[in-house]
Amino acid sequence: MANDIKKIAFIGNYLPRHCGIATFTTDLCETFAAQNPSVQVFAIPVTDIEEGYDYPDRVRFEIKEQDIDSYKAAADFLNLNDIDVVCLQHEFGIFGGDAGGYILALLRQLKMPIITTLHTVLQNPSARQRRVMDELIGLSDYVIVMTQKAVDILRAVNKIDVYKIRLIPHGIPDVSFIDPNFYKDQYGVEGKTALLTFGLLAPHKGIEVVLRALPGVIKEYPNAVYIVVGATHPNLLRREGEAYRIFLQRLCDELKISRNVIFHNRFVSPEELKELLVLADIYITPYLVEEQVVSGTLAYSFGVGNAVISTPYWHAAELLSDGKGLIVPFNDSEATEKAIIRLIGNENERNAIRKNAYLLGREMIWANVVSKYALIFEESRIKRSPAVKKKIKMYPLEQQVPVLPDIKLDHLVRMTDSIGIFQHATFNVPNFSEGYCTDDNARALILIVLLENLGIVNSFKINDLASRYLSFISYAWDPSMGRFRNFLTFQRNWREETPSEDCHGRALWAIGTCIGRSKNEGFIQMLVEIFEKALAASMSFTSPRAWAFILLGIHEYLQRFHGDRLARNCMQALAARLQDIYKANSDAQWRWFEASLTYCDAKLPHALFLSGHDLNNEEMLKSGIEALGWLAKIQTSARGNFQPVGTDGEYHRGGVKPVFDQQPIEAYATVSACLEAYRITKDRIWYEKALNTFQWFLGSNDLGISLYDPVGGGCCDGLHINRVNCNQGAESTLSFLLALTEMTHMENILESLKEPVEE
Repeated sequence: MANDIKKIAFIGNYLPRHCGIATFTTDLCETFAAQNPSVQVFAIPVTDIEEGYDYPDRVRFEIKEQDIDSYKAAADFLNLNDIDVVCLQHEFGIFGGDAGGYILALLRQLKMPIITTLHTVLQNPSARQRRVMDELIGLSDYVIVMTQKAVDILRAVNKIDVYKIRLIPHGIPDVSFIDPNFYKDQYGVEGKTALLTFGLLAPHKGIEVVLRALPGVIKEYPNAVYIVVGATHPNLLRREGEAYRIFLQRLCDELKISRNVIFHNRFVSPEELKELLVLADIYITPYLVEEQVVSGTLAYSFGVGNAVISTPYWHAAELLSDGKGLIVPFNDSEATEKAIIRLIGNENERNAIRKNAYLLGREMIWANVVSKYALIFEESRIKRSPAVKKKIKMYPLEQQVPVLPDIKLDHLVRMTDSIGIFQHATFNVPNFSEGYCTDDNARALILIVLLENLGIVNSFKINDLASRYLSFISYAWDPSMGRFRNFLTFQRNWREETPSEDCHGRALWAIGTCIGRSKNEGFIQMLVEIFEKALAASMSFTSPRAWAFILLGIHEYLQRFHGDRLARNCMQALAARLQDIYKANSDAQWRWFEASLTYCDAKLPHALFLSGHDLNNEEMLKSGIEALGWLAKIQTSARGNFQPVGTDGEYHRGGVKPVFDQQPIEAYATVSACLEAYRITKDRIWYEKALNTFQWFLGSNDLGISLYDPVGGGCCDGLHINRVNCNQGAESTLSFLLALTEMTHMENILESLKEPVEE
């Protein structure tokens, strides 16, 4: 391995997940690591189940299959860890999104060469599969396939340049050429002629075709036994249980062949698999469809020197040509029966096939395969230019994502000293006399954690600011009262006050967000104990907004500690209270939680539908979405722009809505709630409402005046009847930055899902 390659990452499923891609990726990765001890080798698996897998230490980062943010985070992880080469194992079904498109969100962000191994190549892809494959190929420095058929399809269908394709066979374990009888006694089949099929069980494997061939075989050779090795495919098991296996077992009973069939119903270890392959006199792959460009089970059986009988799917037709195995038609039990009888009865032919397969298979052992991969890794580093040029793509108009301002933290930094963020500003100058408050430092901490996840701000600046806001919140916690104090003077004295429930709720929201999302383990360790105590102290609160803030904090906390029953029980209790007051106060004309609208209103429905989603409570989810829809309507002017309830009066049921002074906090709360509604419901109307609301900051408001200062990065404090309030306090600036950060995050998601216009 070239000296300039220090770190390599392999992306794909990984053992102990039960699937062929997991086995392949694990074998490739571990063999490479063994042959290149000076190279740091990372495995990045895709996890398809909530409980996850007990991965080995080789796994450094885990991608959640249906979570696009997880793919983006993986890209950040790879870039920040200075990975030299990424080797991707691709199969449409293992990645999230339509046609597995989420993987593109990861690949687009990578700065290093990408080598992609294609485990599926389609001759007749859908339009979406074609677009995903075309972009995947475009993003890859080299594409590896395992058969000549795959090369031919890529050149014909995807118009790929031949220089970009590398043909490397499927890797196999290195097994000695041993007499099949060596292991038979260990599996109770000594003295038998063993027929074998292995792999995850599924209907397209065609096992029933072999079973229907067995009565004639057994009549001729009564000592023949057919061993079917492998657990039912996990996806099939989740959908249909063991229906297919039960069908096969009943078929055995009907055909009166049960004594001659063994179902080895589990995912076997590599060592056990070697023994089973060796003991097989004949290996059978009776797949029912032609469009399989590679089969790992066929490669394994061929490489250990099995005499193979197979249907003519693409990989088998290529691998078994010229006397290296027998080909039988699809779904033809009679032809299968004749082929089995032929090989059992002709030992010379059977052994000749075995020998030919074994000798040719020596090129396929993992040590040789990995050496070829290593050469491609080196070549990709040599040919990759220092600056990677990205193609400019054109997209349909309906997919255009609006240009958002750059995230600018100048005013935030100006408003922050060693203690935390100041509450107020006179124009754009911090107002020391008003001191600090926990509310704003909580908002600031949430912002910094979101920016950390976004990965576009220097990590040193992120940690520096986060530590200040975090320290403030920690200092605000008064364990003797079990509450958070709020107002701190510039002279570092807490003002005498009755602790605010809403302040307590915001602090919990910020702490939960930091625990759930931050990568800084020191921050998390510091906060876990405070979160638990503060949560327990909050269960007697009566403020609906405090409940909402706390629910948002619990949701974030559960992203890391999803098994915490105390937190989940608190979520259930507080969400039930919100649901109860919603049912008590809402009617056909007033779909709201209270008899009036006051401040930060969108957080109430946001917390309810998000909790309903987390708790699988359809009633809560429906109520929250319903309330947010009603609020959005109330907050839309006759001209269609966002128009929040003003603070120059109160808006009671049946009263007149006050229009001014409009506050930035209302715009942010609405943007955040609508984006969450879009994530949960997938209804684009919510994204459009979020975008329309965000434009309020930029001048799409009743006065047509922008509240955002693009030079200094601050946001004005409000919209009066004839002017803006030009002071740029913490709440306003943080509201804008939070809204912008969440919109930027969603823009990145939509960017990854856009479909290029065909040229």
